[in-house]
Amino acid sequence: MSILSIDGSIGEGGGQILRYSLAISALLLKPVEIYNIRAKRKNPGLRPQHLTAVKAIAELTKAEVEGDFVGSTRLLFKPSRRLCGDFYFDIGTAGSISLVVQAILPVLLFSECASKITIKGGTNVPLSPPVDYMIHVFSYNVKHFGVNVDLEFRRRGHYPRGGGLVELRVKPVNEPLKPVEIISRGKPVEVHIISHCVKLPHHVAKRQADSALNVIRKILKLDPVVDIETYPPGRDPHLGPGSGILVYIETDNNVRLGGDSVGEKGKPAEKVGEEAALMLIEDYETGMAFDRHMGDMLIPYMFLAKGSSRVGVAKITTHLLTAIEIAKIFMPNASVEVHGELNKPGIVSIKGVGFYP
Repeated sequence: MSILSIDGSIGEGGGQILRYSLAISALLLKPVEIYNIRAKRKNPGLRPQHLTAVKAIAELTKAEVEGDFVGSTRLLFKPSRRLCGDFYFDIGTAGSISLVVQAILPVLLFSECASKITIKGGTNVPLSPPVDYMIHVFSYNVKHFGVNVDLEFRRRGHYPRGGGLVELRVKPVNEPLKPVEIISRGKPVEVHIISHCVKLPHHVAKRQADSALNVIRKILKLDPVVDIETYPPGRDPHLGPGSGILVYIETDNNVRLGGDSVGEKGKPAEKVGEEAALMLIEDYETGMAFDRHMGDMLIPYMFLAKGSSRVGVAKITTHLLTAIEIAKIFMPNASVEVHGELNKPGIVSIKGVGFYP
């Protein structure tokens, strides 16, 4: 079988190219060579969190791998078959668990049995969706494609310590994925605020929530349901210190849009809550069905679906365009149209290949 070759410096040139390439390679069992990995980053090549995704997907597909070491700018990946069952993966740092979930989920969906995956790493870290988002927004939205995935916290782990534990349970699909056509978000049904802090005073999570609550009430004139997660001193099972917040809206079009923020040393709790609320409001007010995080996450499932999908996204990001570019390399028979400008709302139309092993 010929080996596909992908330039890891295309688009935004980050770890996303590696994750999407490996995810689709593993699913389709097509070998791939990725070069110039993370070439546009200050520290090019594979980092520890990327290696976890590589090793996880390799184990799930009995793959032959070359170049799987920290700093490597070239990776050769040859998957042989899709496995399923119980697995444990340790990122070893505060690397994002959410990004590993994105990478391994497609191959698990098309395996022969249900799987339970335990992942150790960062649950709430900068520059990636928190696991809260994956649980409450991502998992809900991908059900439209016929995807059944369950994520559950075992322990939170914040940057820089990491050490969080998340359990991923996946039921395989028994038919090709369904196409999805949802352009507009519809009207709000519920608004939720989930604010937490670990190894910090209770008032940190409360101030985050109050700040987000005030913004949502003032701008959207909606009254959110608030869930504050804190633990008494000495009885906190999670690793920290750290804090974070997720704000999401569920609509009558059966979609959820989310906004999130993570606490940092020296960053006021009020700022954390405000950031999450304003992110959500910015995407919500576009009228589109899916927020900025979901945009690129939907792309692999749209390519794999049997039939034509059309979705409205709050922001056409470089991540979204890069995801399309990678998927087209593996599935050239799919047709794609993107209507809208970069960093503006838009509509993505994809006629999928109807993949089913």
